[in-house]
Amino acid sequence: MANIAAKDVMALRAKTGVGMMECKKALVEADGNFDEAVKLLREKGLQVADKKAARIAAEGVVDIYQENGVTAMVEVNAETDFVANNATFRDFVKQILVTIVKNRPADVAALLALKLDGSEHTVEEEVKDKIFTIGENISVRRFVIVEGITGTYIHGGGSAGVVTKFEATNGIESKPEFAEYAKNICMQIAAMNPTYVCKHCVPQSVLDNEKDILTNQIQNDEKLKNKPAAVIEKMIVGRLEKFYDNNCLNHQQYVREENMKVKDYTDSVAKELGGEIKVVSFIKYERDEG
Repeated sequence: MANIAAKDVMALRAKTGVGMMECKKALVEADGNFDEAVKLLREKGLQVADKKAARIAAEGVVDIYQENGVTAMVEVNAETDFVANNATFRDFVKQILVTIVKNRPADVAALLALKLDGSEHTVEEEVKDKIFTIGENISVRRFVIVEGITGTYIHGGGSAGVVTKFEATNGIESKPEFAEYAKNICMQIAAMNPTYVCKHCVPQSVLDNEKDILTNQIQNDEKLKNKPAAVIEKMIVGRLEKFYDNNCLNHQQYVREENMKVKDYTDSVAKELGGEIKVVSFIKYERDEG
């Protein structure tokens, strides 16, 4: 049996992040061969990952990365907020984001099969390594890629994230005032949770369902149900406007200016910057929603 030096154990720990005792055991089993010990720890890590895969990972982080006109947002989960706030875990999430932006995988399965940026191993292998090293179940839950002009916002240190896509004219997207506007829109989305950009974006099936609900409410109201059909129709139209105000971004009250709708805010910024701005779409991830 090889004589295992303390410096070799420490070197193996530095490379793998695994505890000293496990590193010494691996070196003993590998008869002092450093690379073989790394391999043994990796293999053991896979076994640990398989055992922990069923454990619920409801904490974690939502993070965003942008490069060369491509924006990626990812949610990576862990079991506790202690791990979610760990620098090693957050650096790992950043590596995953860079991998997404550079390779643009179609889905999580494709992402897991890619080589992690800056590593010789796949994302899946590195996830399982982290499970072994950190001692918690870790999973890449979802990600999205958005190309073009975007604004971003991370809330609560990673509890939620928003990416909003815009169209703009006359190059105003390069101005710092536009960046501030785009972040404000993302913060609006984070705070007010709209579902659609504008009333024209609401599917007809959703409107029909909402009309049915409003009609039933009126029919169950003794003071309203006997009103003339034309009056009831006007009431439904009026209540639909409230639905738009609550659920459509452009029609919401702008949180930083009580007397202004979000669309009014967008138009005012566009006029000030000498161009046009349109909110195209948005995506919000809230950690462990659903």
